[in-house]
Amino acid sequence: MPAIELLHRGEHTMTVCNSCRYCEQYCPVFPAIERRLSFAESDLAYLANLCHNCGECLYACQYAPPHEFGIDVPRTLAELRLASYEDYCWPAPLARAFRRQGPAAGVALALAFAAFLAGMAAWIDPEAVSSRRTDAAFYAVLPHLVMVSVFGAVAIFAGLALAVSLRRYWTAIAAPSQAPIDAAMVVGALRDGIALRHLHPSGADCVSGEERRTPWRRVWHHATLGGFALCFASTSVAALYHTVFGWEAPYGYTSAPVVLGALGGIGLAIGPAGQWWQRRRRDPALVDPAQHGLDHAFLLLLWLTSVTGLMLLAARTLPIMPVLLLVHLGLVLALFVMLPYGKFVHGFYRLLALLKSESEQ
Repeated sequence: MPAIELLHRGEHTMTVCNSCRYCEQYCPVFPAIERRLSFAESDLAYLANLCHNCGECLYACQYAPPHEFGIDVPRTLAELRLASYEDYCWPAPLARAFRRQGPAAGVALALAFAAFLAGMAAWIDPEAVSSRRTDAAFYAVLPHLVMVSVFGAVAIFAGLALAVSLRRYWTAIAAPSQAPIDAAMVVGALRDGIALRHLHPSGADCVSGEERRTPWRRVWHHATLGGFALCFASTSVAALYHTVFGWEAPYGYTSAPVVLGALGGIGLAIGPAGQWWQRRRRDPALVDPAQHGLDHAFLLLLWLTSVTGLMLLAARTLPIMPVLLLVHLGLVLALFVMLPYGKFVHGFYRLLALLKSESEQ
């Protein structure tokens, strides 16, 4: 549960905003505030995840610091957002993982997984890692059944943990009196979420400082999302090739899995690097320091996963292939394990918040 002090500050901030209403056209957060007379913990969790942290309201607010009222909507909602991840996550003891993450922890976890896979490969075939292979035979390093078993188990756990946390969040924010969810609401929420419609309230450019707007924040987000989707498509097509048609890897450079994976890897190399660069240039007043480790660990793991994947594709017929493969797989496993307890969850929480916003309108 969020700290009582944070809940009181959130309730006070929303009450002041509800009285002022100067920012009511900026994004869906403020109309949602106006539909409430009081703000329970579930209301604050809903509003926090509906916020896209565009920052426009901070610069428009007449009560923002250094005013004695100290109304800081982006910072308050950012802190409540992090608290909501912790409050609804499953298993509950892992909630602390949200605040204990950092680039070093992510890399250490990836190296631990790589060492585990190397030990497993050496146990199955002592020559698998040390041999200087030039045939791009990934499954000769780590058998297909072993890969599927390890990654399948981790993916099932991550998917279950994410599903339970989202179910808990939706149960908390869904009011019995709200309109039943229909297909049009789902389409509207997906459209706004994927297009990042509310990343800035008045057009394509995003706030990076007072009177400073650029389109890059949206560009880097879309590059990351597109890269992630293409990599997922590549893995799905490769699984179809192997299980349905019996076509075993490695696949040709012009095959669908390789082309999709290469394009996805490029997107995931550009997007996270751009987001990291954008965060460094953004006004510190718009960034919550408590989420630095969470953001940087996720961006670094995404970037390293994509870069090592592209390196593996380029060097798959070179003797260094086994080492690159194990490092890349270790990074992917670390990313999977951290998905339900990292910045990845914010996209799903925001989609559910957008869905509730659609039902309230």
